[in-house]
Amino acid sequence: MAVIGPGVLLAATGVGAGDLATGSIVGSLYGTVLLWAVVVGAWMKYIISEGVARWQLATGDTILEGVVHKAGSWVIWLVLFYLILFSFFLGSALMGASGVALHALIPVFESSVLGKIVFGIGASIIGLLMVLIGGYRFFEYVMRACIAVMFITVVITAGFLWPGTTAVLQGLFVPTIPDLSGSGLGWTLALIGGVGGSITILCYGYWLREEGRESAKDMNICRIDLAAGYTVTALFGAAMLIIGSSIEIEGTGSTLLINLGDSLRDQLGPWGRWLFLIGAFGAIFSSLLGVWQALPYIFADCCRLVSEKYLPGKQVAINTNARPYRLFLFYIATVPMIGLFWSFSEIQKIYTVSGALFLPFLALALLLLNGRREWVGALRNSWLMSASIIVILLFFGAMAYRTIF
Repeated sequence: MAVIGPGVLLAATGVGAGDLATGSIVGSLYGTVLLWAVVVGAWMKYIISEGVARWQLATGDTILEGVVHKAGSWVIWLVLFYLILFSFFLGSALMGASGVALHALIPVFESSVLGKIVFGIGASIIGLLMVLIGGYRFFEYVMRACIAVMFITVVITAGFLWPGTTAVLQGLFVPTIPDLSGSGLGWTLALIGGVGGSITILCYGYWLREEGRESAKDMNICRIDLAAGYTVTALFGAAMLIIGSSIEIEGTGSTLLINLGDSLRDQLGPWGRWLFLIGAFGAIFSSLLGVWQALPYIFADCCRLVSEKYLPGKQVAINTNARPYRLFLFYIATVPMIGLFWSFSEIQKIYTVSGALFLPFLALALLLLNGRREWVGALRNSWLMSASIIVILLFFGAMAYRTIF
């Protein structure tokens, strides 16, 4: 557990409402034939995260510092604009998803919309206080508890709905795209691209610093750490696909999670509904808590780079006690509450579109920065790693184009 700390944090932050919705819908439409896509998606995110760790351990700089130092200070303003905009929609989506999950568990309001708003605001405030008061170590303990709850409950639910070992093995090892001329290709791409988060991958570097991993000799530990984290991510995604393949899915947006729980009640009884909803809330709240704790690091890093450029000699700390960190924490925990009064499905859609823009740029940065021996030494990309990053770059570039246009 000491080794796989940051990887578990990354898995818990990256798995959220999108994985729940996409996995269950794809399973309901096509059964277990797309289980291989979950594994491919987790592998792609592993390659990107491993590249982020490799650059930082080789140079001592975060990947954001590396891009700014090599490409120019204009990158800071682009990242800041994107971060503020994306965080608003991501924060609204996570608050809304937390509110929906809590309303499904505790239906004290007649209106599901009112329940989403009240519980969503409450979840955000609790997350804010936990990050503000607890610090990194407390955050790490809570996240481990959340991921244990979400993983155990969702996997147990999938086990009770087991579709058969032959069907699962065939879905894992025989890549098939169903309904290729219809919507099958789109859902396959969504499943691969949606596994394991987007901009939160950057935060792995800041967690490495919190853990004291600062040299190239820590690279093997990071690989084990990330492999464990993305194994959990893949198993969770596969479990959601199995659950979806065994029940009938109805509704979209804020009603989807409630209908999922009701369908499981019909299949497994009341305990099945509670088991799944507890796991679902664990997944969503751990994602909210992870984003609240992680994204302020990026903002603080941008502030440090701005001061380095325009106010030389003035140091800006990048830790949970720094003023820029806490300023952005309050921003993401409060301002996106406005989005709770908007359509849940529309917020999810805008968040998905804005998130699709990030990964192609990150893959390109890793291809260029980690490709030069004079910058990263022995941790330079191998030819196999470069080829993998090119494939990922092309895939997420196509996904971004498809999502937006």
